[in-house]
Amino acid sequence: MDRDIKEVLLTEAQIQARIAEMGEELTREYADKYPVVVGVLKGVVVFYADMVRQIKVPCEMDFMAISSYSGTNSTGKAVVKKDISADIKGRHVLILEDIYDTGNSLSFTYDYLMEKEPASIKICTLLDKPARRKPGITLKPDYVGFTIPDAFVVGYGLDFDEKYRNLPYVGILKPEAYSK
Repeated sequence: MDRDIKEVLLTEAQIQARIAEMGEELTREYADKYPVVVGVLKGVVVFYADMVRQIKVPCEMDFMAISSYSGTNSTGKAVVKKDISADIKGRHVLILEDIYDTGNSLSFTYDYLMEKEPASIKICTLLDKPARRKPGITLKPDYVGFTIPDAFVVGYGLDFDEKYRNLPYVGILKPEAYSK
């Protein structure tokens, strides 16, 4: 797998250090709030596991899955494949996201969860790629691990064709690896 990586963008040590910092911020933010921490499957799993262990207050863990694909083509319309199980009405919700890219998925998730009448929703993303944001997307994450350039990144949960998720770092994929 490493041979397909053009450049390591974020090392495992850099990622863990930043997660520890964000964990301190989130611990202060959610003291006495018992938040529901929602991860959107499946790219978020690695970040989610590390991040929730750094939040030093009681929290409820939950997951959802959304899709906007039919085969390998985007339909442009997101649908919920797996809903959260928690009742979030009146609760504080923290969405954990692996990457905030075009904004379509996260905007859909945010709006969908807002319909369930939570007390608040905040967004924490490991990676923010603002160069890819679609026009009209105004939602901004409350907590950002790293702002990255417009490059095809994999690792630390991020994939190409279900590969590379288990790399312990975030790397830029060589074009020949995804243009085959």
